[in-house]
Amino acid sequence: MNRIKDYDQLKFDIDKWLKDYYYMYAIKAFVVGVSGGIDSAVVSTLCAETGLPTYVLTMPLHSKEGNTKLSDAHAKALMKKYSNVRVVNIDLSNTYESLLFDIDQDFVNNKLANANTKSRLRMVTLYQVAGSVGGIVVGTGNKVEDYGVGFYTKYGDGGVDIAPIADLYKTEVRELGGHLGVMNEIIDAPPTDGLWDDGRSDEDQIGATYAELEEAMENSTGKAVDILYKFNSKNKHKMQPIPTFKL
Repeated sequence: MNRIKDYDQLKFDIDKWLKDYYYMYAIKAFVVGVSGGIDSAVVSTLCAETGLPTYVLTMPLHSKEGNTKLSDAHAKALMKKYSNVRVVNIDLSNTYESLLFDIDQDFVNNKLANANTKSRLRMVTLYQVAGSVGGIVVGTGNKVEDYGVGFYTKYGDGGVDIAPIADLYKTEVRELGGHLGVMNEIIDAPPTDGLWDDGRSDEDQIGATYAELEEAMENSTGKAVDILYKFNSKNKHKMQPIPTFKL
């Protein structure tokens, strides 16, 4: 795949797009959650590069130590390099445990539901900060996740105001990350949503690599075509407007 010829031009175009949106709607800040993965690292760096006020949130929630170290290191590197960046660390582990404790125990035994609740707690936290500073929540989903397999939590990491990399494939996001100076440890790290206690990767959950899914999306070829179709069909309700009864 060779859709992007000039990554410096891509950086310029996204920078302009972010600034145009910021000034058009009189926004006061960008708010981004970072997880230690390449997508959030690239988006937070793009926001920082604008020179506009940017809040970078780390939100550990029973997170694996490796992910926490990467997100902390990235956030600190941004704050050191960009004077417009403020880092906010909010540990949501106790909040999550308290919520599950307060819910009838009949409704806390589904591991997928619990994982999605973690994502939604992070969304609520991002919007609390954004609302307090007059900002917007900037999405970190890529093209495969947002429009291919629907690999995100509805009203969780899918709950955002703008999506600067949602038309980029994961391989393109990694390449852009290199041009932005994102640390190699993040570029090379296995992609994971960080919502599972066993630390499973995205590709473990989906059953295909991002490269295979990209081939299936772009060319309708390769061994991931059936997997793409299965996930797309299953998650289409997340990717389409909410059904509305009309008179």
